[in-house]
Amino acid sequence: MSQHDTIFSKPLPSVSDFCFDQQVVEVFPDMINRSVPGYSSILQTLPQLVRRYAQNNTHLYDLGCSLGAATLAMRKGCEHLDNCNMIAVDNSEPMIERAGLHLGGFKSQVPVELRCEDINETRIENASVVVLNFTLQFIPPEKREAMIQRIYDGMTDGGVLLIAEKFRHTDDTMNDVLIDLHHDFKRANGYSELEISQKRAAIENVMKVDTLEAHEQRFQKIGFEHHTVWFQCFNFAAMLAVK
Repeated sequence: MSQHDTIFSKPLPSVSDFCFDQQVVEVFPDMINRSVPGYSSILQTLPQLVRRYAQNNTHLYDLGCSLGAATLAMRKGCEHLDNCNMIAVDNSEPMIERAGLHLGGFKSQVPVELRCEDINETRIENASVVVLNFTLQFIPPEKREAMIQRIYDGMTDGGVLLIAEKFRHTDDTMNDVLIDLHHDFKRANGYSELEISQKRAAIENVMKVDTLEAHEQRFQKIGFEHHTVWFQCFNFAAMLAVK
């Protein structure tokens, strides 16, 4: 069972860059549900989207799988298919180890291969569904287009890329409004001003967010025939792009 997130509850002499270490693993479900508005709605919709786009005799990828919550949701959506394999990847060994325990707790006919590796090195092939659930924002901006291109090249026709991200509004005034609403969301979920401030300082160097327009332009440039935002809450959005 997940512990309560108190990582940033006490004043720190210096705030280090955020990383997905053992300390974060222990509190991650509590952290993400109290920090990301709409997270549960996105997970609840993943099986429906996978059911719509997943194809027989293909691979499904969860890139940046953390504890496997999206992997579990994806697996529910492809249990009716023949010869469908899932590959879940994360570069955090503690995350992968815990994901294995979570996935092992639920019976399924769909095999899942867990890989501890840099998703920039993951080979994408014969993929009908690829999920980046709050993952791309942690990839260096200069590497994002190449990564999405590699995913596109490894996808089947009619395959879908599902991306959920925090984003930055192009209008600075509206961006400030969305940030304030997000902070209110965190306060309502029990985070103190100190926790909000220290978490923001820890994550600002490792998470560089794009605008929604940047995501759309990237989809178009790479060649996705159809793409849209299917969910948004404050400055968080989920998108799909179909090859």
